[in-house]
Amino acid sequence: MLAPQSHEKLLTVIDLPQPTGADLWPPEDDRPAARLHKPLRALVGVAELILAALAVWGAFACWKAGVVPVLISYGETTTLESQRYFGGPLAGAIGLGVLAAILVVDAIRQFLLAMKTRHRAPKDSKVN
Repeated sequence: MLAPQSHEKLLTVIDLPQPTGADLWPPEDDRPAARLHKPLRALVGVAELILAALAVWGAFACWKAGVVPVLISYGETTTLESQRYFGGPLAGAIGLGVLAAILVVDAIRQFLLAMKTRHRAPKDSKVN
């Protein structure tokens, strides 16, 4: 049988007064709102697409360097073909592929932020 366990008595919680007043809130920000529409973001998007294309090219080059065919011939009739994989270049190819994907996603975001959107007029809430 298990020995009976003693229960601890919890100390009472002291309820301290909470501070109140207007000085608890940060002051209002009087700066104008930041403008998201910046046409130069399109140039950043183009640069990111170029970097993504270079990363894809580098990924294919790394992958090709990481896979080496091995041919072994025994006599004139028997030829064994296999491939040898090197982890470093293959990991570099995967990393460059992930980098290219991130650059493409960010380039799309930059293009969307570069486009100017029109503000819609508020709909009249009167019901006829």
